[in-house]
Amino acid sequence: MPLPSPSRSRGPKPTKVDPDQLLDAAQAVFAEDGIRGASLRAIARRAGCDPALIYYHFASKEALFAALLQRRFPRVLRDVEQLAQPSDRRPTAVRLWDVLLIYHRHLSQDPGIRSLIRGEIVRGAEGVTVLIEGHMRPVATAIRRIFEQGIERDELRPALHPMLATFFLVKMQLEILDVLPVLLPRFMDLPSEEAVAVGMRAWFDLFWRGVALDPTSPLLVLPDPTP
Repeated sequence: MPLPSPSRSRGPKPTKVDPDQLLDAAQAVFAEDGIRGASLRAIARRAGCDPALIYYHFASKEALFAALLQRRFPRVLRDVEQLAQPSDRRPTAVRLWDVLLIYHRHLSQDPGIRSLIRGEIVRGAEGVTVLIEGHMRPVATAIRRIFEQGIERDELRPALHPMLATFFLVKMQLEILDVLPVLLPRFMDLPSEEAVAVGMRAWFDLFWRGVALDPTSPLLVLPDPTP
């Protein structure tokens, strides 16, 4: 839920504030101004508190950003690492589809963190980029193992580059979460959530035909995304 505009606040600022409220405010300000352009004062205004309260919980803007990443990535990593276990003998197509479902489950309802991360990657501030990489690399490594196992099990093309395949799979899924809920309902007269489900399946059909050892084999029945 959007935080109230500070200009509309009345009365004294609170003497206590929930850390999650500060993180929500920081995410909104970072998305608008970037981490470099944001100020702790602006974050405090968005949270409706005194700037001194931020320092009680977080040492700096970078610490706020690190905490924002920590709210999301460990959950994604936990679920993806479970998928990447060699003991999982399910078809590779099912496991890769589950990767998309994990991103849908953890990130579909939070466009702010997606746009924030994308913006900071493009801006390329060294310390921030390293921080993002530190959270993204373990997830990408786990997904890469699924591709490597698929090659070993003769389900994927042997010439496939596992890390590039990981990048294209995840990158397109994030684009789907950002764009399809807005555009596809206008083009296909579908509710937003259904549009995302249709787009995910269509994208995965195309992707699978490009990476499968036998692209003519029927794709298995896959579960629909869940909110």
